[in-house]
Amino acid sequence: MLDDDERLARQEAFWLLKEFGAEAPLFAAMKAEKAIEQKDFGRCARWKRILDILADSKPAASVQLKSAGAKSAVSKY
Repeated sequence: MLDDDERLARQEAFWLLKEFGAEAPLFAAMKAEKAIEQKDFGRCARWKRILDILADSKPAASVQLKSAGAKSAVSKY
């Protein structure tokens, strides 16, 4: 069973994928960097966890996008 923090991180990660697509990890990284600049390490850890979730879900998301007819932003090289 997931705790509330993990559940919220997963919800946020999948919302980011829905809203920003391939740029979701960039958005999360910018939020983590801003948290570090503000010395808010708890918030930084949350964004780092969201980045990990995005990295783990990337293959599933790209398959889902391809099936929807969207172009993949993944490099061929």
